[in-house]
Amino acid sequence: MPVRSMTGYGRGVAAAGGLRVEVRATSINRKQLDVQVNLAREFAELESRLQAAVRGNISRGRITLLIDVTRSAAVRRQEVRVDEDLATAYQSALQKAAKRLGLRENLDATFLMSLPEVVQLAPPAQELERVWTVAQRALAAALKALVAMRTREGSALRRDIEMRLAGLEKRVAKIAAFAPEVSHRYRENLLTRLREAGQGDLAADERVVREVVLFADKADITEELTRLRSHFGQARELLRGNEPPGRALDFLAQEMFREINTIGSKANATAISHVVVDFKAELERIREQVQNIE
Repeated sequence: MPVRSMTGYGRGVAAAGGLRVEVRATSINRKQLDVQVNLAREFAELESRLQAAVRGNISRGRITLLIDVTRSAAVRRQEVRVDEDLATAYQSALQKAAKRLGLRENLDATFLMSLPEVVQLAPPAQELERVWTVAQRALAAALKALVAMRTREGSALRRDIEMRLAGLEKRVAKIAAFAPEVSHRYRENLLTRLREAGQGDLAADERVVREVVLFADKADITEELTRLRSHFGQARELLRGNEPPGRALDFLAQEMFREINTIGSKANATAISHVVVDFKAELERIREQVQNIE
């Protein structure tokens, strides 16, 4: 599966038997999948079906569907529906209010029917299915265009991230080259301080040797470098894999931050610190790109 961006736009139109449905689909970044449907109230029953169709094509992002249904006069048939539960709720609330306020209760069917949403105009069930049949085709076209745009942008993101990963690998190689010098410099600095304190040349002193060995063990960054190289390989596999890589790449970026922070604190050397700062800046750019990948 190619890498996809989470931003895009698609439009689809379908018509049949006096019905015309236009679907405009837009998507933006979102950690989870969130599908919003803007549809005329009389077709509200179709919302869950539309959302399910989107979930079958997209796994991440906020998707907004704007759906316009146009019907010719010949097919514009509606039936009256009374929401009896809502009418009962209105009646109960009004009776309680009248009693509490000491008013004379004067409720009749005409008044109840005039209250908001009690009487609704809706298409017959068979017409709803006809609208759904046409809407499916329009939605399929819109999603195809949306996914195509997300895929084009995703390809550009993949190339950019792979290029930046190569840059991170070069920085890791620099850190690895500097690493052996850390213990050596610590030993030289320790001996210099001892000589300045009047302790003479203690290069072969067992205590100095032990101190240098302990420092070398604490400053060893071999494991962190190995894990970083492993993360680079995993990231490339995800970018070339068959599943949407966004969440996994975000996790790997967090793990890389953890490893490079550990390296910076363990290898207390100016040369390595400069590379660590540069590494983190580039990794942050990768993480920003990953936030827009499905």
